[in-house]
Amino acid sequence: MKQILMMSSSRKGNLAYMEHADDQLHAVLRARAGRVLFVPYAGGITFSYDDYEARVKPVFERLGYELESIHRHRDPRAAVERAQAIAVGGGNTFALLERMYDAGIVDLIRERVSAGVPYIGWSAGSNVVCPTIRTTNDMPIVEPPTFKALGLIPFQVNPHFIGGKPAGHNGESREERLAEYLAIHPGESVVGLPEGTALHVQGENATVLGEFDVLHFKQGGVIDRIATGSTFALASL
Repeated sequence: MKQILMMSSSRKGNLAYMEHADDQLHAVLRARAGRVLFVPYAGGITFSYDDYEARVKPVFERLGYELESIHRHRDPRAAVERAQAIAVGGGNTFALLERMYDAGIVDLIRERVSAGVPYIGWSAGSNVVCPTIRTTNDMPIVEPPTFKALGLIPFQVNPHFIGGKPAGHNGESREERLAEYLAIHPGESVVGLPEGTALHVQGENATVLGEFDVLHFKQGGVIDRIATGSTFALASL
């Protein structure tokens, strides 16, 4: 059964890095894995993979889990094949997907997670769980061979969702951008994840975690709320 944690962000408010996610991480990893393979490919742009690993590793160690970055393995595919759990960090989604394809691990991660290996992603790491990365907020600083991603869920997500427009902003709001996406891609839907929220996918269902509801964007400008704590079938979206 699939066990996936899709977090909007690595931080919530003024809390420390990943401090809000202790219970969420345990929900996916406890009794399932002691070691986590970290994929830092969304970073490594303005800071190194070593730096990224050094930021994430203490979080998992504090909770009782070992963590090692995939960049320390000569064969990334072999590392994924041996992984007890996989964590994919945030950063630039376009760089992440390009590097995952370059390493030849996209199909392999899909297979392993579909077979029950726990997966944890935040921000860009959540974007790649979707069918495509078209609803990321990131700038396309590189060009992946395709926008097709892991496709472990049947709908899109938009992490870091913030509604409305800040004072003085004359560009499109996030709601308007997602309405444009849905106008071009009829039949699809998008879930907006406010900061601090997450989806916990278990098999073919997902539960909303965190203190805020998530938003379900549908065709024709319809926006439904999915209440925190509620569980829904993936296929229903």
